[in-house]
Amino acid sequence: MPGSRRPPDDPDVEIRASARARRLRFRKKPQVEVRTRAHLDVNPEIADELDLDAEGGSEAKRENLPDEVEPGVTYRDVRVGWRAGAALRHEEDRADDRGTPDG
Repeated sequence: MPGSRRPPDDPDVEIRASARARRLRFRKKPQVEVRTRAHLDVNPEIADELDLDAEGGSEAKRENLPDEVEPGVTYRDVRVGWRAGAALRHEEDRADDRGTPDG
C-alpha cells in the first residue's frame, strides 16, 4: 500500500484482527484504504524537553488471497491477519534503534 508504514516491532499499543474463510467470492472489486497515525498528546514543552516523538503503522498478511482480488473468482481457504501499532519514542530509543552506542 503506497505511503503505509509497518508498525513498530515493540509497540506500546497494538490492535490485531484476523479472519478466515473456506470460500470467498467478491461481487465487485473492493476499494480499501487504511490510515494509521500515532498521535502524541503531551504538553508540547515537555515533549520538546524530553525529545519525545510517536511512530505508528499497520500491516496485513494474506494467505490464498492476492493483493488485488478479482470479482467472480472464488478464493479458497483464505486467511487474513491485520495489525496496527504505535509507540512513544524519545531520543535514547531512536539512538538504540539505529545501533548507536550509548555515550
